[in-house]
Amino acid sequence: MNPRIRNVRKLLLSDNWYTLHKVVFDYQMPDGSWVEQVRESYDRGNGAAVLLYNIEKSTVILISQFRMPTYLNGNESGMMIEACAGLLDGDDPETCVIKEAEEESGFRVSKVEKIYEAYMSPGAVTEVVHLYIGQYEESDRVGTGGGLKEEHEDISVLELDFSKALDLMDNGQIRDAKTIILLQHLKLLGLMR
Repeated sequence: MNPRIRNVRKLLLSDNWYTLHKVVFDYQMPDGSWVEQVRESYDRGNGAAVLLYNIEKSTVILISQFRMPTYLNGNESGMMIEACAGLLDGDDPETCVIKEAEEESGFRVSKVEKIYEAYMSPGAVTEVVHLYIGQYEESDRVGTGGGLKEEHEDISVLELDFSKALDLMDNGQIRDAKTIILLQHLKLLGLMR
């Protein structure tokens, strides 16, 4: 427990899609004084993401899907290019990314490598995202991907040359933080041409 935080009070604001709380607490400043602070905290659970890559072909698998919050914040189409990802929903992170990769991309991979854990928006969202990379081969394709019909997902699968994916990132067409981190990590490894 952090001794500089006391009197934490949570008020439930919404429990509709996920959970939004108003949190009031006392925080001790560096000079020793205590101030009351008020924040909102959105809890959607933790998630995991995986970037699938093929060294021989120098390609990566990404997906494109509609994201309402980006649409509301000026993304004209609301479409985002991303790595396969999802909420843990009771699974461990590795199981989650293997399952999400198959559902979203149609590729069933059996081995992934965890590279990081990151808070994507720590000022307001509790979620930790577990980040993975995983090699795929054409023989790993078991379906067309596109997400689960019962989850009303509308996902397009993109197999891109690695250099093209980096160009999309550099020119602002890939704006998703987890995907940028994963692409940069793969670039730093120097495995792809």
